[in-house]
Amino acid sequence: MDQRLCATQLALPESRRLPGSACPPAPFVFVVDEGFAFTHQVMQLFPKHGLDVRRRIFNYQLTRARRYVECAFGISSSKWRVFLTSIQMDPENATRLIQACVVLHNFTRIHEASSSVDLDEFPTSTVLGLDRTLHRQPGTAGIAVRELFADYFLSPEGSLPWQRDAIRAVFDIFCSR
Repeated sequence: MDQRLCATQLALPESRRLPGSACPPAPFVFVVDEGFAFTHQVMQLFPKHGLDVRRRIFNYQLTRARRYVECAFGISSSKWRVFLTSIQMDPENATRLIQACVVLHNFTRIHEASSSVDLDEFPTSTVLGLDRTLHRQPGTAGIAVRELFADYFLSPEGSLPWQRDAIRAVFDIFCSR
């Protein structure tokens, strides 16, 4: 995936305006940790030191998105053990396997008796065997996209009612140590 993403060879949807926003269209992005290269299609957190409110809110929103993905992956890997190790098959078959598991995951989430599963019950996981790219300086396109999302998350259209309280609580925890 890394090589195709860097060469923009993945069939990602066209950029779209963020909901309720008049800002320029934003690209669809992958939310990753610091082990991946930061580009206009691969979003990372702002560095954790010296953050203003706007950047802390962006980091909060991105962390929430990563948590949901990691929880979904944890749920899927607990049901389908194939995700606990590197997938040892032809890439085309691996793609079909992953697509089938995503469909099955969504189907079971909709049709399970308890639709109110607490995501905190499931451990978060990391993808094993996925090649990481070397740290590189972000390009201006990546910085511009991250700034676009940061502005949106602070706007009335993109903000969450509790986000300021959430970042304040995290700040209070770290400052009390």
